[in-house]
Amino acid sequence: MHSSVKLGRLFGVEIGIHYSWLIVFALVTATLALGYFRQEFPGWSSQDRWVVAAAASLLLFASVLVHELTHSLVAIHRGMPVESITLFIFGGVSNIKKEAESAFDELIVSVVGPGSSVVLGFAFYGAAIVAAGISEQLFVLLQYMAAVNILLAVFNMIPGFPLDGGRVFRAIVWYITGNMRRATKIAGTVGQGVAYLFIFGGLYMVFRGNFIGGIWIMVIGWFLSNAADMSVRQVEFQERFRGIRVGEIMNSHPTTVSPSISLRHLVEEFVLQRNLRAVPVVEGDQLVGMITLSDIRHVPQEQWDMVTVGEVMSGAGQLKTILPEDDLSKAVQALAEEDLNQLPVVRGRSLVGMLTRSNLIRFLKIREELGLRA
Repeated sequence: MHSSVKLGRLFGVEIGIHYSWLIVFALVTATLALGYFRQEFPGWSSQDRWVVAAAASLLLFASVLVHELTHSLVAIHRGMPVESITLFIFGGVSNIKKEAESAFDELIVSVVGPGSSVVLGFAFYGAAIVAAGISEQLFVLLQYMAAVNILLAVFNMIPGFPLDGGRVFRAIVWYITGNMRRATKIAGTVGQGVAYLFIFGGLYMVFRGNFIGGIWIMVIGWFLSNAADMSVRQVEFQERFRGIRVGEIMNSHPTTVSPSISLRHLVEEFVLQRNLRAVPVVEGDQLVGMITLSDIRHVPQEQWDMVTVGEVMSGAGQLKTILPEDDLSKAVQALAEEDLNQLPVVRGRSLVGMLTRSNLIRFLKIREELGLRA
């Protein structure tokens, strides 16, 4: 989720808030202040209602953050790198960079999130008991958060992949069948069924007069349906490349340029004539950087004769690279996560090839024409 505001890092994991979170914050706050708190506590002042509602909204997303952070920390402990956590309109998502290696890892990582929500629920309930004789507003806030966290745990344990419950279900099927891809398909199918139940349930609520609630349930169902379909497709896509090495399909003789040539020379002799959008920059056989159309566009054309490639290129330290021995599924994941069109293939500091999206597409097309299966 690229459209997000970065808040910083916790335990090495980058925390961000997607812009859609602001919509939910406003909706939850307004719904509580103008609806629930107004009806249940008519003696409260308008200021009390809005302050408690805003505090509840903030604590809700703090609870979601704890839920996702628990997933992330356990995933890291189990050898699954986590790049970031993003809070968004439907809660939160941990960007775990690779799938679990075993059904047990999948089970543990999936179940700890709802477990943390249960612990938070009881913690808020205990705090509410202490606050009962101090402040009615504080008591109500803490009691509300206790209920919300228990509901969050229950909702996430619904067996609708990719919810936590769906991932627990996939882990169980994976353990029984010994086949992660098959388990993902089964869990995805069940997840689609759960999503349709949400959609039709929301539609029923609309016809019964609960328009806002029904629409919201339908949107959640639509989101779950898309997420289940996308998760299954992603796993199937990665499985098609598993066991194949990057070196088998990379371009072993990529076009390269020296950092000392001018941008004019680069554009006229390489970009235009060879239809290249990105060119690795080398000295000897050492990769020192990459020059792209975006880098060139930042320099006025009248300066192209005077500016060299080395002055505007992205240095080697800024580049995402891969080894020729790496599994192709790792390269596919890197290209997707970083939204890249190419990956330099290196051994040490030496450039040994280039892997591009076109390489992957051509590889898939040939396999499909030959009727080969992964």
